[in-house]
Amino acid sequence: MYTVTVRDHVMIAHSFKGDVFGPAQKLHGATYVVDVEFRRPDLDADGIVVDIGRATDTLKHVLGAINYRNLDEVPVFAGRNTTTEVVARHVFDEFAKAITAGELGPGASAICEIRVILHESHVASAGYEGRLA
Repeated sequence: MYTVTVRDHVMIAHSFKGDVFGPAQKLHGATYVVDVEFRRPDLDADGIVVDIGRATDTLKHVLGAINYRNLDEVPVFAGRNTTTEVVARHVFDEFAKAITAGELGPGASAICEIRVILHESHVASAGYEGRLA
């Protein structure tokens, strides 16, 4: 399996509902380093997994919609705890839409899996990975 990974970061604020979250129930901030890995069994006609420039631009766009935002106020997350896992799934879903829309180039349609990892710190991360239809 061939892979390509792009990276960026995002700064957000949020709060959680539920005793399990302890002090994180109060509004607090987080800075995530975000990795998005693209997987496919074969390279395209140009010898690449995905156009790294387009993938990087798409990541900037996806994260730009939530950067410096309080996720408690972002409609797509309404009624949900914006855990690191939930945010990772959101990034995955946005990339799946972008690939379907052709925004990562025609060769990207052969990408079969995406893995998104949000690094909360140097010792903790969470993510979501899945197959594309």
